[in-house]
Amino acid sequence: MSGISLNRPLILETLERSEDGAGGFTEEWRALGTLWAEVRARSGRETSGTTMPRATVPYVVTVRATPVGYSSRPRAGQRFRDTTRIFPILAVADDDPGRRYLTCFTEEETVS
Repeated sequence: MSGISLNRPLILETLERSEDGAGGFTEEWRALGTLWAEVRARSGRETSGTTMPRATVPYVVTVRATPVGYSSRPRAGQRFRDTTRIFPILAVADDDPGRRYLTCFTEEETVS
């Protein structure tokens, strides 16, 4: 995995649920910190949504590795934020032989 350029700051966010006092709950995304990343787009596709077409573009986001259990280690179900762009994390792989980087598979969705 040589040639990695961690040149883009992304905010790692996690979803928190709290009781609303009426038997339900509220959801809120909470920032865990900023990670420097390399973001690479893969091939996109368009699918039919319920009311309008949706375009999805998969991305591979590479960040510096963090030990398992640390809050700064990305995991599926969290997301990256880049100002107004959102990248939900679908899976995370520790596939660097030197264990220096994590590969996060994300998908940005836009409504066309």
